[in-house]
Amino acid sequence: MTGETNLPHLLKSMQPVLDPKHWVFVSLPWEQASSSLEDAAGWVREEEGVTLILAQQAADRAGLSYQNLFQRITLQVHSSLVAVGLLAEITRALAEADIASNVISGYYHDHLYVPAGKGAEALGILQELSRRF
Repeated sequence: MTGETNLPHLLKSMQPVLDPKHWVFVSLPWEQASSSLEDAAGWVREEEGVTLILAQQAADRAGLSYQNLFQRITLQVHSSLVAVGLLAEITRALAEADIASNVISGYYHDHLYVPAGKGAEALGILQELSRRF
């Protein structure tokens, strides 16, 4: 099953959904991170360590420190990994509203992590962007 590549269709069909949980990003040495991988919504292995994306409650249970809280917005449209422009349009619209976003793309969906307290505003911006198409 291949994902959608047509930008206007992607924007019109993105159907963003705000997750009520708070999420955190933590960086750990690989040896320490491996015990938390099962709880991670995502992870990236970098030269400096492993970045884990965890629900705040999971990080707290594991005694992990973090700096910021985020809310996750998932785009329900199945975007292709080679689609051009979707994330550029979305991050531009959020940046114009002074909302930072960290984007993680999975095989089927894109997930945006925005600062906690900005989730509802970001969701509204994405819904308005979608209505324009």
